[in-house]
Amino acid sequence: MIKVNAIGEVCPKPVIMTKKALKEIESGVVEVSIDNETSKENVEKMAKEMGHKFQTKKEGEIFVITITKEGEKETLVEEDENIVISIGSDNMGDGDEELGKILIKGFIYALTEAEVLPKTILLYNKGVLLVSTFEDTIKDLKLLEERGVEILSCGTCANFYHVQDKIKVGTLTNMYTILERQMKAKKVIKP
Repeated sequence: MIKVNAIGEVCPKPVIMTKKALKEIESGVVEVSIDNETSKENVEKMAKEMGHKFQTKKEGEIFVITITKEGEKETLVEEDENIVISIGSDNMGDGDEELGKILIKGFIYALTEAEVLPKTILLYNKGVLLVSTFEDTIKDLKLLEERGVEILSCGTCANFYHVQDKIKVGTLTNMYTILERQMKAKKVIKP
C-alpha cells in the first residue's frame, strides 16, 4: 500500500500526487489523506475516470480515500496531437483577479505533470508577464521547455508591457507566427 499525504495541499497537487502514486504500482492500493472537500471530490473523480475502485471515509477533519488499482488500463494517446495552449492573460477566468492568478499558476504547474504535453505554449497580451515577472510560472515554464515544449511570447506585447528584456523562458515572436501555430494545431486550449 502506498500512502499519500495531501493534507494542506490545494488542487491540483492532491490529484497529481495520487496519480503519481498510482503510476508506481501495477496493481494494489493507494491511500490518500486530504483535508478539504474540493480535493477529495477531485481525487475521487480522477479515480473513477481512470476506472479504479475507491472508498472514502472521514476521520475527524481528514478524508481518507482508498483507491484499488487492478492492473494497468490501456489508454490510446495519439503520438502527434499538436496541442497548442494559448494564454492571453496573467490570470485565469473572468472573476477575482487574485484567484485568477492562483488558477493560472496551478494550471501551468498541472501542465508540468501532464502525461501528454502541448507542442507549443503561446503567450500574448498580459500572458507575457508569466515568462518575465512571475517567478513561480517561469520555473514551471522552464521545465516544460526543457521537456520539449516550444514557448513563444508576443514581441509587441512584451514591448507594450516593457518586459522585452526580462523574458526568462522561451523566445519572442510575432502575431503571424502565433496565428500560424494556432491554425496548424489539432487542438487549441485557452485557459
